Amino acid sequence: MTERFVLDSFAILSLLEGEAGADGVAGLLASPGNEIYMSSMNVGEVYYVMMRRRGKDAANLVEAAIYDHPRLQVVEADRARIRDAAEIKSLGKLSLADSFAAALALKLDATLVTGDPEFARLEAEGLSLFWLPR
Repeated sequence: MTERFVLDSFAILSLLEGEAGADGVAGLLASPGNEIYMSSMNVGEVYYVMMRRRGKDAANLVEAAIYDHPRLQVVEADRARIRDAAEIKSLGKLSLADSFAAALALKLDATLVTGDPEFARLEAEGLSLFWLPR
């Protein structure tokens, strides 16, 4: 049975930095039965975090690795997803980039992979979450 997952920036950054959730993300990416997605807005978020932490060259390498990863599908933000993310953002304290991850997960009927506690309030809205350790 194929399972769908959407990675937020927390998930990718934990993998890149070897943090507590890295093994969970690596396991999801390694499983051939999984479809793994990421919003282009979250790729941008990873890019700016890596630029701040490691500089532009490292950010460019990480961005290329995300787009070129054979198991990870980056989904561009279209008009409908922009509206969906804006509606999610209007509900509360979630960042705009995180709202794009949630909108994509809801659209694909996928499980959002995160360790960010800000997403917890969306479980009541029907968002399925795979919690990574912090």
